Amino acid sequence: MPHRPPLARPPLIRPAVLTDLPVLQDIEAAAGEPFRALGMAAVADDAPPSLAELERYRSAGRAWVAETVYGGPPVAYLLHDPVDGAAHVEQVSVHPDAARIGVGRALIDHLAGRAAGDGFTALTLTTFADVPWNAPYYARLGFRTLTQDQLTDGLREIRRAEAAHGLDRWPRVCMRRALPAPLRKN
Repeated sequence: MPHRPPLARPPLIRPAVLTDLPVLQDIEAAAGEPFRALGMAAVADDAPPSLAELERYRSAGRAWVAETVYGGPPVAYLLHDPVDGAAHVEQVSVHPDAARIGVGRALIDHLAGRAAGDGFTALTLTTFADVPWNAPYYARLGFRTLTQDQLTDGLREIRRAEAAHGLDRWPRVCMRRALPAPLRKN
């Protein structure tokens, strides 16, 4: 993958709106394509979230998009769920045309700030252990891999669902990034 210089200014992170949802499906399909080169065609061919599923996240206020051009179309998105006191990153996808310039990091950092302010103690996610833009990338963003003993009930359930979906054909891990405690006002 060629290295791209970071953006001159941070991407605009905003809540997803209804008209974004088909664009998010396109982002997901495009973001899946690089998996094909790793022999993970099943991941590349997996259908993006349905419009109904994306709308559930959007209407719950748990879908965020990133724009690199103000007023332009989204180039990345993040979906999250509350899971056992953490904000769980259900999905974060960046269009390959916007990869490696800090857009994914901006989405994760945005969620971290909001989640800490909402009283969550951590961000969690599940990801492929050996895909360079998965677990190694998240480790650079401050996530650490959890052992089996450290998994919460909610993370165990997520892993069971992923295994049932066939994702365990490749090594997967659960990861956690601690969030700072909110500042108390005196």
